[in-house]
Amino acid sequence: MAFSQESDILRRLRLIEQLKADLVVSVGELFRAVAKNSETALADGLASVVIACYILGRRLGIDFAVLDEAIDNQLNQNIKKNHEVEKWFGDYSEYLRHLRRKE
Repeated sequence: MAFSQESDILRRLRLIEQLKADLVVSVGELFRAVAKNSETALADGLASVVIACYILGRRLGIDFAVLDEAIDNQLNQNIKKNHEVEKWFGDYSEYLRHLRRKE
């Protein structure tokens, strides 16, 4: 293997490890935001987690559209299973409606 290929592979692996660490940090920031009970901090923390998941997924070979489809499938499964969150609050259905309005 040529040096440049090896360094490219190592760089990609390091980036994936960095993205995994960023995701953990984002979850920690979200937990701090929950403790603060600040809507802005909560929104920022949740956004960081979502973005980190999408970018990590892309680096792992998952297209954004594939991730979107997986989310859609899981929402539909939780609606069909009448998950407690769905049964009590209808959150899965509401999120699915939100996503469909954006299309």
